Amino acid sequence: MILTRIGNLIDAFRPAEGPPPRTLWPFLKWCLKGSWPVLIVAALLSTATGAAESGTAWILGKVIDTAIAAGPEDFFAPENALIIGGAVAFFVLLRPILMGLSSMANTMVVQPNLNPLVLQRLHRWTLGQSVTFFDDDFAGRIAQKQMQTARAVTDVVVEMINVVAFALASLAGAVILLVSINGWIGALFAVWLVGYFALIRWYLPRIRQRSAARAGARASVSGQVVDTLSNIKTVKLFAHDDFEDKAALNSMEHFRQKALGFGRLASGFRFVLMTLAGLLPVLLIGATLLIWNRGGATPGDVVAAGTISIRIAQMSGWVSFTLMAIYANVGEVENGMQTLTPPNRLEDAPGATTLQVPEGRIRFEGLSFAYGRDVGGITDIDLEVHPGEKLGIVGASGAGKSTLVATLMRLYEIEGGRILIDGQDISKVTQSSLRHRIGMVTQDTAMFNRSARENILYGRPDATEAEMIEAAQKAEADHFIHDLADGMGREGYEAHLGERGVKLSGGQRQRIALARTILKDAPILVLDEATSALDSEVEAAIQSALERVMEGKTVLAIAHRLSTIARMDRIIVMDAGRIVEQGTHDELLARDGLYARYWNRQSGGFIGIRDAAE
Repeated sequence: MILTRIGNLIDAFRPAEGPPPRTLWPFLKWCLKGSWPVLIVAALLSTATGAAESGTAWILGKVIDTAIAAGPEDFFAPENALIIGGAVAFFVLLRPILMGLSSMANTMVVQPNLNPLVLQRLHRWTLGQSVTFFDDDFAGRIAQKQMQTARAVTDVVVEMINVVAFALASLAGAVILLVSINGWIGALFAVWLVGYFALIRWYLPRIRQRSAARAGARASVSGQVVDTLSNIKTVKLFAHDDFEDKAALNSMEHFRQKALGFGRLASGFRFVLMTLAGLLPVLLIGATLLIWNRGGATPGDVVAAGTISIRIAQMSGWVSFTLMAIYANVGEVENGMQTLTPPNRLEDAPGATTLQVPEGRIRFEGLSFAYGRDVGGITDIDLEVHPGEKLGIVGASGAGKSTLVATLMRLYEIEGGRILIDGQDISKVTQSSLRHRIGMVTQDTAMFNRSARENILYGRPDATEAEMIEAAQKAEADHFIHDLADGMGREGYEAHLGERGVKLSGGQRQRIALARTILKDAPILVLDEATSALDSEVEAAIQSALERVMEGKTVLAIAHRLSTIARMDRIIVMDAGRIVEQGTHDELLARDGLYARYWNRQSGGFIGIRDAAE
């Protein structure tokens, strides 16, 4: 119980406050907020442990002087009991306790909690970025940056506590000890320290820069490899194994060159500092022997100076390597910070309310959006969709159909006009409440690499098993789900679907997406090429299910296949981002305009539609 409480001293899942800053020190404070009291205690324990190292040399020197003064016969006399007992207590009790507490703080409190603390804050921030943030980067690279930054921040903090605090306390203790022996020895040590810190000051900023460049190159390799593997079927179909191999090798070569540049600098750093470390015992022991030769120091002083100089010489190499690692990690933190912190977001308006949808009336008023460009997107859209109306949306590729529904989902910030749902401006309601009340099935439906059950329940996680199965049945998915099996031996609804649902056909993915939307049961339904991956026979089989799902809902259905929308209450035709025609299927055919040309190109639609329409 006590150990569990100790392990929970840092709340690893405490949310961050506000956005992450874009400069290093404020960013680190943002990452670590809430953990500082525990980190300070851990640093103090490490400091006490480092100070004890200098105490070791001092006690050893006192024991040696006492032994020489008393001689072999009288060393264990009662008058020496205090020094002997104190030495034993220090080595057997005090020093192990300090080291044990410092180790406990590090391994049970700091290390297990800091990484998830930073990672969950970065992940939550990244999840809130707009879709354009993800459109402009590799998913693998973004994930790599999250993991890299969380690990690097953790390593910086752990090493600062375990090494820097420890080393500074040891150095302070060493200065006090050497000055107590002789002021000139203390001054000599101070000169050595100046040279040591001067070299560190020269090398470490350069290591930081090269580490950042190496981290960026490493993330690019991950992005390239993940991009290839996530599109492996396309690679195979186009026989582009060699092309992808060259692209990966080029990325790897870039990383190798950056790693070599870092390695050359790191090697020089280690060589120079190890040479300087080797010089320290020669200087301090030699100077103390000269002073002892002139009667200014005791044999114990020689032992103490020798012990502390060798210990610091060893520790200087350890500290310099650690500082190099800290600066390398700082470079990786800065590299990740540059990728993850830019505020590419759609925020809820201050005081945003929860959307209420009693009717499902949608109104587009003067809506314009062009993705920040001068052309493309949609322009001056005025459209009202009545409660319960089934609206079909038709147009050539690039006409603005998907952009129209993307603005309804508020995936982008519109550039002109406004959108109202039951009289409520969607820019003034929470995005979460807006998307909860709109069910959507897209043309490019991706599944999570989770079970079929979890993928369907994504529509409404609190649904019962019966409700989930009923939704699958309505989407004509239940029968093929029972036949699913994965490589781990899981079957049916427990079978995992593979990354992005690669184990399913396009039609199967679409039917699970439909089941998910059916389960969500939102009052507004958007179908963006929802049956595009289905053959005509399967489409006909689920058409009645779709019609049942659409009952009582306001529906916007986009389709290139006109057979799927011929029965809609009203159809709008878009061209170059504007609405150019609207009416029922028969009205639009009679007008003999753009819709009629589309229909004629498809030879009257698909089986059964011509007769139904006539």
